[in-house]
Amino acid sequence: MTDAIAATNTGTTTVREGFEIDAAALGAWMEANVEGYAGPLTIEQFKGGQSNPTYKLVTPGRNYVLRRKPPGKLLKGAHAVEREAKAMAALGKVGFPVPRVFGVCTDDGVIGTWFFVMEMVEGRIFWDATFPDVSREERPAYFDAMNATIAALHKVDYVAAGLGDFGKPGNYFERQIGRWTKQYLADEEAGRDAGMDRLIEWLPDNIPPGDETSVAHGDFKVDNMIFHPTEPRVIAVLDWELSTLGHPLADFAYNAMMYRMPPDIVAGLANADLAALNIPTEEEYVAAYCQRMGRGAIPNWDFYIAFQFFRLAAIFHGIKGRVARGTAANEKARERAKAYPRIVDLALAAMEKCN
Repeated sequence: MTDAIAATNTGTTTVREGFEIDAAALGAWMEANVEGYAGPLTIEQFKGGQSNPTYKLVTPGRNYVLRRKPPGKLLKGAHAVEREAKAMAALGKVGFPVPRVFGVCTDDGVIGTWFFVMEMVEGRIFWDATFPDVSREERPAYFDAMNATIAALHKVDYVAAGLGDFGKPGNYFERQIGRWTKQYLADEEAGRDAGMDRLIEWLPDNIPPGDETSVAHGDFKVDNMIFHPTEPRVIAVLDWELSTLGHPLADFAYNAMMYRMPPDIVAGLANADLAALNIPTEEEYVAAYCQRMGRGAIPNWDFYIAFQFFRLAAIFHGIKGRVARGTAANEKARERAKAYPRIVDLALAAMEKCN
């Protein structure tokens, strides 16, 4: 199944119907806004990318990547490509591994929706969290690299980086639960779910005490990282659409959620033989993060996991709605929509562990 996921998401294809781009208009914009650009321009569409359609821009001198808002009716606040670009531009300046941003366009008149153009980073993307193409001896180093990268993100001084206005510090869980609840309730085409309704009732009353703020990626999973071609080192973190100022433990829980995630949904380790694979356990992975951040154990750990499965369920609910509206960017969106009830069940399972 993971081979099928990799084949589905790896590489490019011809631009899909309904997602075409006027190459002449884009080329003219790039000539005016992207330093060093020289055509002619060829446009291909990446197979991956559930939310914001992503394109490979091929020119004789170099390749670029374009991310755009999808065409059609959009939910308010969703598909914020300008936020992605702002996060990457700021983090790149402080040495965090992100692609270079060349330009942002907020004029719908160029290609029909807002977009930005960034560097195409060459390296390895792993769609399988067991790292099957890596030797057993090397696997711990890849998990350590992921762990070190998210810890480095949470240590960034977001004010000094120019991201002081990137979100509201404090009350992250209350605000996020409210945001995703509102988005869930607003998407009438996707329908209601009894499990989600239970989570919406339980989560606000069980937020752990204490508050912290850092830059939060929002979708920090293995396939949103580009690794060095030969070394266990993260050279670029991708897909900043959901980034904001948030609680670092929430962001880290999303990353650690891979230990409970079925691999046929997104890259996960559920039911994997971690000892045989030489992969650190969830407890060891959490402990490594805590050591890097100079903190003790994380009380109420399962709340953070329940919250993140709820949040992911809300995202999948949105995919379900886009499928119903015919605006889903990825050909595998229907499978994501079908997986939505299982994500709700995983959130409920973590919730039950808290009781």
